[in-house]
Amino acid sequence: MAQGITGEKYWEDRVAFETEGAGQEVVEYGDVLELNRFDGLPYSSRYYTLLKERMDLPVWKAKCDFMDKLANRQFIIVSGTARTGRSSQWGVLNRCTLQEKREMFKLIPQWCAEFCLAVQYQNGMVVCTQVHRQHTVDLALRVADEMDVNIGHEVGYSIPLETCCSGDTVLRYCTDDMLLREMMSDPMLEHYGVIVIDQAHERTVSTDVLLGLLKDITLQRPELRVVLLTATHPGPKLLGHYKNVPLIQLEGVCSAEVVYTGTSHKDYFCSALRLVLEIHHSQEEGDIVVFLATTQEIDLARDILLREEANIPTHLGELLPISVHPGLGGTLPMPGEEEGRCRRVFLTSSPNEDLFWAVHMLNFVIDAGVQKRNVYNPRIRANSVAIQPISRIQAESRKQLVGPTGKTFCLYPEDTPLPSETRPHILESDITSTVLFLKRMDIGGLGRCDFIDRPDPEGLMQALEELDYLAALDDDGNLSEIGIIMSEFPLEPQMAKTLLASCEFDCVNEVVTIAAMLTAPSCFLVPSRELRLEASQCHLKFQHPEGDHFTLINIYKAFKQNQHEPFVSVEKWCQDYFLSLSALQTADAIRSELTDILRRIELPVSMPSFGSKGNTLNIKRALLAGFFMQVARDVDSSGNYFMLTHKHVAQIHPFSAYGTKTPKLGLPEWVLFHQYSFSEDNCIRTVSHISPEEFIQMAPQYFFFNLPPSESKDILQNILDNGAEHYKAKKLQKSPSLESIPEVTASCVIQ
Repeated sequence: MAQGITGEKYWEDRVAFETEGAGQEVVEYGDVLELNRFDGLPYSSRYYTLLKERMDLPVWKAKCDFMDKLANRQFIIVSGTARTGRSSQWGVLNRCTLQEKREMFKLIPQWCAEFCLAVQYQNGMVVCTQVHRQHTVDLALRVADEMDVNIGHEVGYSIPLETCCSGDTVLRYCTDDMLLREMMSDPMLEHYGVIVIDQAHERTVSTDVLLGLLKDITLQRPELRVVLLTATHPGPKLLGHYKNVPLIQLEGVCSAEVVYTGTSHKDYFCSALRLVLEIHHSQEEGDIVVFLATTQEIDLARDILLREEANIPTHLGELLPISVHPGLGGTLPMPGEEEGRCRRVFLTSSPNEDLFWAVHMLNFVIDAGVQKRNVYNPRIRANSVAIQPISRIQAESRKQLVGPTGKTFCLYPEDTPLPSETRPHILESDITSTVLFLKRMDIGGLGRCDFIDRPDPEGLMQALEELDYLAALDDDGNLSEIGIIMSEFPLEPQMAKTLLASCEFDCVNEVVTIAAMLTAPSCFLVPSRELRLEASQCHLKFQHPEGDHFTLINIYKAFKQNQHEPFVSVEKWCQDYFLSLSALQTADAIRSELTDILRRIELPVSMPSFGSKGNTLNIKRALLAGFFMQVARDVDSSGNYFMLTHKHVAQIHPFSAYGTKTPKLGLPEWVLFHQYSFSEDNCIRTVSHISPEEFIQMAPQYFFFNLPPSESKDILQNILDNGAEHYKAKKLQKSPSLESIPEVTASCVIQ
């Protein structure tokens, strides 16, 4: 057991042993080479080179202290910065550079693997969670190199749709949501002896749920160790959540020069671009990272810098703007040395700070000081977008990205009042999926989740109400059989219910395609302004007369058809039709995963029958089984859609074929939509035509009766009372001119 380790003595001997061999390319003991303790093979010369570099860092001196605390305490917090007012239990590491901080967050999981090896993995292996998918893969590759083992064997990783592990894996990197899904089959995480929660300061929903559940798990598993890594000083809430937890701080005093603006810059966008060009003309070496607020600003900044680059004198070198969108996959482009003098300008937004720790040539940070936050409103079941100031923790994290010779330009005054901590995402997100997961954990024996910040009561009640409408809960508030099956799918609950309903209506093949296309990033590329008309014409070729969900099926079918054509380049085909190849490949992988889950739980997968009248009706029924809460009616035949659940009025997104019709004639009266954005553009997206009779047939009766009073509800009630024919006759009498309106034959939304 871990409690039996004599931590200080063991690790002092181990470090001394490594020190003796670090200066040699090959260590020999008689005729025997020193063997790697993880795979049993001789160490390579590269291992000793990397070991020597790491041992020269002051951070290495903390190993014995960390290992001793790991042997004797269940929780440890390791922070990347120092703060005054330390208590006597805090261990403070030597003053260090940014490189040492980077090494620290790579070394901690390796030291944890050595800890588990010392007890012969009696309590399990090591898992290290990350927030970003690509960061997970990059870290696993680098750590495997430093440990001198093969990726996929002793060191592995798991991210959505991709697993690179084996039975020999002793250190596994994974995204935080992947570890949560693993808990559905292993609630006590008994495969692991040490769990490392990296980037705990970002307070994502998955990280907060993990931190809450781990507090309960450690009570039932006293041998389990939990290590929290934060790039900045942990806030008082995180420290207070775990009583008397040892805090090891990496004290960084070699901070970069920070330049603040004298006045508040409302036009931070233009100021940031001017700074980029001034830095490039100054010929100071180093790459630049620019933190803006929105995706639109990132794309616009890239277009502007690409145009400006054409006017830059050749002796100044190339200026290469690179868009790094938050939440999207793909590694950071790293041009090779053969490209000559090339200054990279990374254009990004929060929460991408941690992605740039590996960029060693980074020398300038330009911080706009604001961020876009999606705040979920449970009353209208929609996200509203707000531009807010970043927190002091985020500001500090951005300053740390450059070394002592770099510069940080803050486009706001030094005395600007910033929030002390990043607001937890669980307070601003739709938590319906989280509540479904926690209900599943009740079955696994975890009765409660001790949140650092408890979710908003109104949001919690809305989530429970929605799960009840979806028949995921029984009369006692526990998961029903349908709810248990829904929790098996890595989908939002409404889409999971739609997929289950498709089994009943014999349209699984088509609905699983819709689910995959809507779960993956948007497959529609938004080109520069000059090419948007051409892109729209290309997208028109995929439109389906029944709506946008059906259009997505057309696109996927065309993608798969061209993928199997021997003389067609699918990459060029995507470029020609302004479609994203990576998004379509992701959708294809998601579809395969969903199909595998359906077969694993022995649900039927129908044969393709897309295009028949019966199949079209069944797809609509399946969609309504999950998305009956997202139905709207055109109240004035001009594109103003009234949403039944909360009485808001919105328009169809302008990129949609419905949204671009002028005049607004021939629009469907009743529609089902996938997404509603409130404050940004007040639009509904991914829209398909339905009939009120189909809605009445599929919506639960108690949901219908709970709808707020409205003319639309009265129409539905009239259909219930008198039948659909009476409603149609009354509608024709009221609007005789409708007969002259041409019928809409195609519609698509460009997301």
